[in-house]
Amino acid sequence: MTQRLRALLFPASACVAAVLVAAGAWLYLARGTEAGGGLAIGGPFTLIDGAGHTVTDRDLRGRYTLIYFGYTFCPDVCPTTLNEVAAALDKLGPQADRLNAVFITVDPQRDTPAVVHDYTAAFSPRILGLTGTPQQIADVAREYRVYYAPHRTGEGAGDYTVDHSSILYLMDPQGRFVAPIRTDESGAAMAADLAKKMS
Repeated sequence: MTQRLRALLFPASACVAAVLVAAGAWLYLARGTEAGGGLAIGGPFTLIDGAGHTVTDRDLRGRYTLIYFGYTFCPDVCPTTLNEVAAALDKLGPQADRLNAVFITVDPQRDTPAVVHDYTAAFSPRILGLTGTPQQIADVAREYRVYYAPHRTGEGAGDYTVDHSSILYLMDPQGRFVAPIRTDESGAAMAADLAKKMS
């Protein structure tokens, strides 16, 4: 791994992620998919891709979509998860053509379109990186029930980390929540899980 790539994937700032992988968290999410559950996961959004183009939830319709929220300065949870997502896409083979893989930043101040593009491309060209204004990010995070909170680590503008939930959301081709996908499993296990849920 080159020094530049290492710096890109593992920046020095710390990331404390609230990893919601316990069974209770999955049940909490799944309740929204049941009739009368009252908790909806997902919804309309307008964001920006690495080329500066507008991307909405409707642009992703017609294929399943796997969405992960994180940020490029996260040194451990985010790169580990995206590495396994990239491996899962490879393992899926032709089935990967039925799936959008999307990374949405929770750090729009630092994660410009170019930064997000370079970050996701380091894992796989098939992962779409999205950013937006702070309000756009707040809106999409609310739609997906994503927790994130910046914490100051110094006086400089970039001296902060972002605590965030770590969940992969699988949405169906109509944009409806299907199920959470575990972030602590290997790419092979993730591919098998995705193949089952997309069948």
